Amino acid sequence: MTPDKYEISLDTVDEEQLPIPKHKLKGWTHFLGLYAGEHVAATEFVIGATFVALGATMSDILLGLLIGNILAVLSWTLITTPIAIETRLSLYTYLQKIAGNSMTTLYNWVNVVIFTVISAAMITVSATAVRFALNIPAQLDWYPTNLWFVCVVLAVGTIVVLVAMYGFTAVSNFSRICAPWLFVMFVCGPLVLLPALSQHVLGDTSLSGWADFMEIGSLSVWTGLNANGEPGIGLLEVIGFSWAANTITHVGLIDMALLRYAKKRAYGLCTSAGMLFGHYIAWISAGIMGAGTAVIVKKSIIELDPGDVAFQALGLSGLVIVIVAGWTTANANLYRSGLAAQAIFKNQSRNKTTLIVGIVAVIIACFPFVFNKMLPLLTYAGLLVVPVGAIVFAEHFIFPRIGFTRYWVTFRSLTHSVPAVASWGLGLTFGFGLNALDILSFYYLFIPTWFFTTLCYIVLAKYHGASEEYPHEQQKMEAFEQRVEEYQTQQADLEPEVHIDTSLFSKVLQFVSIGSLLITTLFAINTMFFSSGIPAYEANRDLFQTVGFICTIIYFITAYWNMQRKKQLAAQAQ
Repeated sequence: MTPDKYEISLDTVDEEQLPIPKHKLKGWTHFLGLYAGEHVAATEFVIGATFVALGATMSDILLGLLIGNILAVLSWTLITTPIAIETRLSLYTYLQKIAGNSMTTLYNWVNVVIFTVISAAMITVSATAVRFALNIPAQLDWYPTNLWFVCVVLAVGTIVVLVAMYGFTAVSNFSRICAPWLFVMFVCGPLVLLPALSQHVLGDTSLSGWADFMEIGSLSVWTGLNANGEPGIGLLEVIGFSWAANTITHVGLIDMALLRYAKKRAYGLCTSAGMLFGHYIAWISAGIMGAGTAVIVKKSIIELDPGDVAFQALGLSGLVIVIVAGWTTANANLYRSGLAAQAIFKNQSRNKTTLIVGIVAVIIACFPFVFNKMLPLLTYAGLLVVPVGAIVFAEHFIFPRIGFTRYWVTFRSLTHSVPAVASWGLGLTFGFGLNALDILSFYYLFIPTWFFTTLCYIVLAKYHGASEEYPHEQQKMEAFEQRVEEYQTQQADLEPEVHIDTSLFSKVLQFVSIGSLLITTLFAINTMFFSSGIPAYEANRDLFQTVGFICTIIYFITAYWNMQRKKQLAAQAQ
């Protein structure tokens, strides 16, 4: 927003360019559900099994994932959330104010690349479930080795692209009801396969206590040896990846778009629903499921894909979980990629830009390397955007404390910021240079890169006008912000009253949906603790998979029906 636009009618300003109004702020339960849903996804199958293949030890997994995910939660809470709450802006809007058009365009290009590749990986993951159902061989090379697999990817990818173009709102609503079911499935999977691992390691399907669990995990899951039989990654690498896996969203500040709706800074701690109940439990569960499947089918874990693992643990529900989790994650990221592309090509519709990036994503998805290399892909993607987060952090937190002027680029009416673009380039050169020199584990490259970029931006901004004062322009901005607040207060009075659905039928639907999850869990517990011998175990596992699939169908019907009733009530109220 440049100073000459401060007198514009607020009715003509895009809502995304304004701070989030107070009446649209969300409570803590909203963020618990949001992060639980977003971070229990198809990628967890890939990442959990990858830790096994990389040769982590069990103690390193249990402790390292805990520490790393806590560090990620603290990054959201101490860095992302304060900036989001104080500005109530998305990163894209804030970046426009402090760095101008050139930086924003470059950043959008990076987002197009990152989200397109992540979408491609999720399309490939979903395709593995269909591949398994059609008895197509697993794709273990970086390139496709079966024409039918390519056909499956094209079919699945086409659906994903069309939904991202025209039906994203429906998928977004649907994905919210997936979170409880996904969590239950990730808990049930290891319960179902642990007796098979126990038989393989201890010669008995029953576990007598924690010591047995640790022995099974150490000898058959996280053995400390990688796929080549050599010593694997250690505690620091496990901590580093679990912290770095989401740098794009916390240190990279992408999640300002979500957390700008938070009422309090403490709501940043709600990200623990995704990190501790999502990543921590889901990654450990996926590792156990991968190792258990390898024992059952007598293959190495590196020869398995998510379709193999999910089916052996969960039966037909496993194929559903891979398809749904991959589908919803791919749609969300493809939608983001389309938005970023539209921001670059402003004359094109979002549908058209989503179609173009979607076609590229589907082509990439035909090559299995995109999900086989998820750990380094996520880490390097984070490294690309970490310098941007450092620039925003410096402008927001450090500049006021050292006498520099925040938003100086806007006050000078600049269309681009040389310090921002140059600092980003220098940060990338520094980070990837460290990687080339192999001085530091690439999981931790984002830390020195963040500090280096912050320093570069402070020094460069000082000599381009950030150290000067702009009292007249600042006064005009403050007056504009006051006008925005008054306008949004008026808009709040026009908002319809929210009606809560308290009907008996809706309560019955909710009871049935929750009950189906509890029944699924009980049958998994029965398989885990009441399988005396292999015949009993196989019978209990088959029973769980049958009942679990029936309960899955019941859950989705009742949960979706209940959600639609609430939406209809809200529409009638308006």
